[in-house]
Amino acid sequence: VQLQASGGGLVQPGGSLRLSCAVSGSAFSINVMGWYRQAPGKQRELVATTTRGGSTNYADSAKGRFAISSDNTKDTVYLQMNSLKPDDTAVYYCYAWNVALGAFWGQGTQVTVSS
Repeated sequence: VQLQASGGGLVQPGGSLRLSCAVSGSAFSINVMGWYRQAPGKQRELVATTTRGGSTNYADSAKGRFAISSDNTKDTVYLQMNSLKPDDTAVYYCYAWNVALGAFWGQGTQVTVSS
């Protein structure tokens, strides 16, 4: 199973970015997809997840600013990030979970919020 993330980059405070992650190589349906992030010197933390049924979960820091969505037919998950702050600077990791296979991680994409 491979996860290919894209969409990171450098953005000014208050700006927006959209991350995408496509899952390939799985013969089984992906039950949960989402995003985690890790800032320098900090532990990896949840940003948002979504289930195949459409339930979503957000970290408090993401609520009201970020929106997670998915295309189940393509096993692709998106993260629309608005009103970005310097504290959002981190490597963002795509995450996928299957009840039989367990968890999988993408390679990470850098998001830098700076003026």
